[in-house]
Amino acid sequence: MTKSLAHAIHQRSHLLNDHTNALRLVDAAGDGLPDLFLDTFADTWLVSTRTNYLDREVKSWLIKQEKSCYWKQLDQHEKESPSHIAGPVQNETFIARENGVNYRIDFQAGYSQGIFLDQRLNRQRVREFSAAGKTVLNTFAYTGAFSVCAALGGATTTTLDLSQVYLDWARDNFTANDLDPEDHYFCKGDTFHWLKRFARQGRKFDGIVLDPPTFSRDDKGKVFRVEKDYAHLVALAHACLAPDGWILCCTNCRKLDPRDFAYMIREGASGKKLTSLVMPEEYTGEDYLKSVWVSNQ
Repeated sequence: MTKSLAHAIHQRSHLLNDHTNALRLVDAAGDGLPDLFLDTFADTWLVSTRTNYLDREVKSWLIKQEKSCYWKQLDQHEKESPSHIAGPVQNETFIARENGVNYRIDFQAGYSQGIFLDQRLNRQRVREFSAAGKTVLNTFAYTGAFSVCAALGGATTTTLDLSQVYLDWARDNFTANDLDPEDHYFCKGDTFHWLKRFARQGRKFDGIVLDPPTFSRDDKGKVFRVEKDYAHLVALAHACLAPDGWILCCTNCRKLDPRDFAYMIREGASGKKLTSLVMPEEYTGEDYLKSVWVSNQ
């Protein structure tokens, strides 16, 4: 098992450089290692399993690598923080880089560490399609990674999330990239509420990012499920889209078929061209992340 682990890490070595030190090193079954994932964040490793234990042989091998290393059980119901298993303890936040962009990482923040590595190509695309004079709305923004990329592309961004903690983290990510947060907008609240409000105000955006959780419940108890409600979300966003604008639609809902996902997007944004996007090359296992670019051409 450890030979396969070392081989998979070696296979990803060409992706690591001065501009990128955060990515997936091992992708479970895709690398011949069922139920074992390994991500690196600026040389701090995070190994994840769906089981509630870490194989002894793997743990011993990880300890010998002399790196700061943590282990997390992948459980959508009991979202616990990673536990330290080897090397220096990461009690403080630190910077990881992806395509030359800085992101603040925190292994003490809970289940997620600050950036979803499977969105690397999508973040790069958003940056490429952002420019001075353009506006980009990032909904369900988490720590604002898409906002930072759009701002680096030159756009004025609006970062929208329910959590003030994550909005403050997003501001830190702006600062980490020599971007002034005061030049951009940060909105706390429910995405559905804000999209309706923007539409009433006649506010339009040149780009909109839609990457909602698969399941959520607002403060009034209303439930959102991706497999049932994504078309409505796209329709609300489409009402706020500039004539030549784009929407990045994403979901990691595994039980949603890509064709059904595209159908819902088409239902919400009639007349637009849909382009399916691929996951980064290191994700050799399950194609769980579905991403569709919605535009006029």
